[in-house]
Amino acid sequence: MITRREFLGAAFGASAATMLAGCARNGPSVKGARLLTASDVHVKDYPTVEAVRWIGEQLERETGGELGIKLYHSGQLGRESEAIDMARFGAIDITRVYSGALNNAFPLTQALCLPYVFDSLQHMRRAMDEGVGDAVLRGFERRGLVGLAIYDSSARCFYNNKHPIVRPQDLHGMKIRVPVSDIFIRMLRQFDANPTPLALGEVFSGMETHMIDGAENNLRSFQSSRHFEAARYWSKTEHSYAPDVLLMSRRSFDALSARERELVVETARQSVAVMRKAWDESEAVARQAVLAAGVEFNDADLPAFRRAAQPLLDAYHRNPEIETLFQRIRALA
Repeated sequence: MITRREFLGAAFGASAATMLAGCARNGPSVKGARLLTASDVHVKDYPTVEAVRWIGEQLERETGGELGIKLYHSGQLGRESEAIDMARFGAIDITRVYSGALNNAFPLTQALCLPYVFDSLQHMRRAMDEGVGDAVLRGFERRGLVGLAIYDSSARCFYNNKHPIVRPQDLHGMKIRVPVSDIFIRMLRQFDANPTPLALGEVFSGMETHMIDGAENNLRSFQSSRHFEAARYWSKTEHSYAPDVLLMSRRSFDALSARERELVVETARQSVAVMRKAWDESEAVARQAVLAAGVEFNDADLPAFRRAAQPLLDAYHRNPEIETLFQRIRALA
């Protein structure tokens, strides 16, 4: 088994060149199959993990067992920020990354993460299916990656261990974990909170030790990470529907045959429906699980949150590329 240390060493150490050249051609194999290496920080039954597992099964079936995927879930190969770099350098082949973690390096993803740009999960899916998703995926070509698909991440809401959040004022002074993204940091400041960038794996201990008061994420991640054991209040602010992105190393992609490249792209696109079905089913289960555990749910004053977020939106409207995507998204509302 390839360890996380071996992957990181290959990506950033002196032996990187050898790893880059051989990753896709001579990756780990089972019964003669060449296995593309994929990573995800989420647990083994998370919808994005299930979708990538499905891609691997389809690749094996379509190639007669010649090509497949070796999937490392639950953050076995490190954080998302590390996975992005490892994919760019060719040390891993495929990774699923939250779009907020991509904002600084890949500016087009910012349009997907702006507060209240999407009205609902259905609106987000429609926008991704009708051209916006393809425009964002093409943007990864500039920096050594291939955008394969855009997956759901549903509504992101606030949760904390102090009290319900109904209006932005209720976040005053609270230390809230956010992804390492300028948009989320600035958004929390607009809400008068204290944004605290942390890796997902550090959130639970951060709440238990009172380093942070809470975080923001989707309901499925709230449940699968067991954050509900430390945060007893879930507030439906629905401030972002920022999706996940499935990426592939350009080096690994180019090392495939033309037929294999076409098959990988097509199978990845087909996996979106697989992911969405798994998402809808698992989100309903997650909701029942956290309610049964005693988490208090409350609605939020969405117009008040939209007003508080407007200055941030105004700043991004001045970027022509972001504004073009923003208007395409809003036209599909």
